[in-house]
Amino acid sequence: MTETTFNYLFDFPDNSKKRFLIKLDAETIKYVSSNNTPPDWALLGVARCTCCQLNLATHDYCPIAANIADLVYAFRGTASHKACQVSCISTARTCSKNTTVQEGLASIMGIIMATSGCPSMSILKPMACFHLPFATVEESMYRSVSAYLLRQYFSHQDGDNCDFFMHRIQEQYGEVQEVNEGLLKRINITSEMDADKNAIVTLNALAQILVMEVDEDLDSLKRLFS
Repeated sequence: MTETTFNYLFDFPDNSKKRFLIKLDAETIKYVSSNNTPPDWALLGVARCTCCQLNLATHDYCPIAANIADLVYAFRGTASHKACQVSCISTARTCSKNTTVQEGLASIMGIIMATSGCPSMSILKPMACFHLPFATVEESMYRSVSAYLLRQYFSHQDGDNCDFFMHRIQEQYGEVQEVNEGLLKRINITSEMDADKNAIVTLNALAQILVMEVDEDLDSLKRLFS
């Protein structure tokens, strides 16, 4: 396989439809861009994230902003609470849910943001291959913590400094929150409604919840192993 694909379909009560095909390179797990010219609000120097590690001399655009630009444009006039049926079709399975535009967009943006090449979002990249559409808060927490600890296991095998006690996870997810806030500032420049904005707010809330749960020793997950 040269690509991993997620085909997202939005079906609305008025019989209108929107379709988005997400492609990830099978080797690099990197989002395969459509190569359209990004809008000005995607320029790296516009509303740049405080934690940005990219060099303005070598990167013209914020990679996440450039990759979500078509998505933002398609939904810039759509309310977050608008009802629809969202389906995610991948090689492994098809998932469908009667939900809101906001939840469907959050699911798509989660993949794109994790795989666009932003260093601060690299902690989320391994989960993109095992994407779970419409994940609950508890499912998201379980996947995030499991992926983080598995990363530490492989780091230990390679002789690197590992963090089995998750002392660094809060710092890394703090950067994830900073990226979400930076993207919100960018989208506010162009978007008329709130669907895309609230999708990022949803993702940011998940990052905040994870940080709080680590502070509380992951008590909400501990019961699963009692």
